[in-house]
Amino acid sequence: MSAVKTIIKRKVPKGKEAELLPLLIELRTLAIAQPGYISGETLRNLDDPEEFVVIGTWKSFDDWKACVNIKRRIELVREIDALLGTKTEYAIYQYA
Repeated sequence: MSAVKTIIKRKVPKGKEAELLPLLIELRTLAIAQPGYISGETLRNLDDPEEFVVIGTWKSFDDWKACVNIKRRIELVREIDALLGTKTEYAIYQYA
């Protein structure tokens, strides 16, 4: 199996960044502790400052799926979606 990249996109309304930050830190902490986690980065769109993208690299799709199904991660994503008033968008890519 080859490595995968995960692209997670969120719209963060002005004024919500401070509430969101601790949740994102906890998500990253959970991911780092998972088998197969390679790296991650969080980016903010310069043309649209409300758009944030998290790019993660995993050894395999199975490693990513295992992380996504952690109970605490599911709870955090629900909390983030409620805070932002929108669903988190996911896209998974495999190296070609």
